[in-house]
Amino acid sequence: MGLFGRERIEAKTHEQVVLMRAAGLLVGQTLELVRSSVRPGMTTKELDALAEAHIRDGGGTPSFLGYHGFTGTLCTSVNEEVVHGIPGSRVLEEGDLLSIDCGAIVQGWHGDAAISVIVGGRGAARPEDLELIDDTEASMWAGIAALHVGTSLYAVGAAVEDSLTEAGERRGREYGIVEDYVGHGIGTSMHMDPQVPNYRVSGKGPTVVDATTVAIEPMVVLGDEANRVLEDDWTVVTNDRSRAAHWENTVAATAQGLWVLTEVDGGEARLRELGATYAPLA
Repeated sequence: MGLFGRERIEAKTHEQVVLMRAAGLLVGQTLELVRSSVRPGMTTKELDALAEAHIRDGGGTPSFLGYHGFTGTLCTSVNEEVVHGIPGSRVLEEGDLLSIDCGAIVQGWHGDAAISVIVGGRGAARPEDLELIDDTEASMWAGIAALHVGTSLYAVGAAVEDSLTEAGERRGREYGIVEDYVGHGIGTSMHMDPQVPNYRVSGKGPTVVDATTVAIEPMVVLGDEANRVLEDDWTVVTNDRSRAAHWENTVAATAQGLWVLTEVDGGEARLRELGATYAPLA
């Protein structure tokens, strides 16, 4: 279905948002564990097993495992892989750019988030890869800070694009924003209405209501955003083999402010830094 055919926002009650926080917190903790465990010489399947055990030990169920036949708990996308990389026998090498997407279900509610890291640490990175990672993360936070009850949901994508345009001008490059894959509503299903573009679109768009929960997830590349799906029917790669970064958080917007459900600290530090109101419900 096209972007503009999916504009309904399903509001939650504040009590339901609190339930979603349990799933989101488990996702955030799992990503912290995986981030701290990434080493050269590991396989993506080893990281996946670590994540699955942590989610199950925390009382959750992996969202991705079995989803339309997907075989991993994580999506592990390396270098030119944008999203939906399948964990397997690939051995991670120092300097690889690894994007890690994770989802979990707790008591029927979903959390979904992604991070991008350099295998071997930031000191092992190409400078342009570090800039890509940092600028993509910053654009996600700009999008989150633009999410306000009573305003258009499309302000999120405009803020993401503006952030990347400004960063690209500072770096002397033009980032490619992947338009084929966007953010989404989330709740009792992992993917729900509405779609959340990561770029400026025309039209008023749906209005954010109290207790809106969405996943905001820019995917950004160093080259052209044109991409294709590999023969495994999942892994998305850039056509020009330029490297990609992916950041995502599940966010709740209420009349009181924002709560980043998949950040361990609820996003408090980053939201305050951006002048946004941090408003946990519990």
